[in-house]
Amino acid sequence: MTFAILAVDISHLNQHVKRIYITKSSGEEAPFSLKKLRRSLRKAGASPQIIHDIALEIQKGLYPGISTEEIYGRAFELLKESSAHLAARYKLKKAIMELGPSGYPFERFVGDILRNRKYDVQLGNIVEGYCVNHEIDVMARRGADTILAECKYHNQSGLVCDVKISLYVHARFRDVGAGLKRRGENADFQGWLVTNTRFSDDAVLYGECAGLRLISWNYPLKGSLKEIVDRERLYPLTCLTTLSGHEKNRLLEQGIVLCSELMRRDDVLAKTVSSNRIAGILQECRGLCGPAKSKN
Repeated sequence: MTFAILAVDISHLNQHVKRIYITKSSGEEAPFSLKKLRRSLRKAGASPQIIHDIALEIQKGLYPGISTEEIYGRAFELLKESSAHLAARYKLKKAIMELGPSGYPFERFVGDILRNRKYDVQLGNIVEGYCVNHEIDVMARRGADTILAECKYHNQSGLVCDVKISLYVHARFRDVGAGLKRRGENADFQGWLVTNTRFSDDAVLYGECAGLRLISWNYPLKGSLKEIVDRERLYPLTCLTTLSGHEKNRLLEQGIVLCSELMRRDDVLAKTVSSNRIAGILQECRGLCGPAKSKN
């Protein structure tokens, strides 16, 4: 009998939410998608029962014009009641936006992704081009393989990297390549443009045509920022629900960006939080990343 009543309730709510339009971060209105909510919770690792319970609660609280930010906040708080590390994974997009305000921690974050792939990484190098000098956000080398990456960080959603950014970055890399050739150095490198938000359609078209590798929150489908972080478990410490905003900033100021690095640097953690909280923080890190790896 309980299941029959529940089925009726859900059916009623499903009919209701089909008529609800929500407000996206860009200011646009769109119909609420229960499917997208369920998918985001599933990708965070939530069980079918948790997904069902949260979806039901979210549907009950919907009203015309509700923002995606409010929906996200409600879902996050409900998920945190069930599991801290699942909630931490769910807030990944927002956590990357908290790698600021300068954007330098985002450059370190991109550098850490490449370090995880065994590249030797340098940040903020000045490279002589054919016409002018250029500061390269991330320079990574692994044998004969070289990557130069420009990072475009945004601390709020809804902002887009348009085609002018792709044109500008491609022009800089061409000047760098021409400068290397003039000096008789190896000018064979991959140019990357990485953002934590998204690219306009024209920016993607130009990047694909010009041979500039573009990486955004959800582009490309295989190899997007979200897919890389989830697959390689490279979660920024700003995901953690067991740290305050002030504590996260103190750790970022000391050059620690990843949860996996925080697990190896418990000495720094001990200087930032009280000793009775360390076990809980490390437990959440392990839930996100798995056991800590050796320093060697």
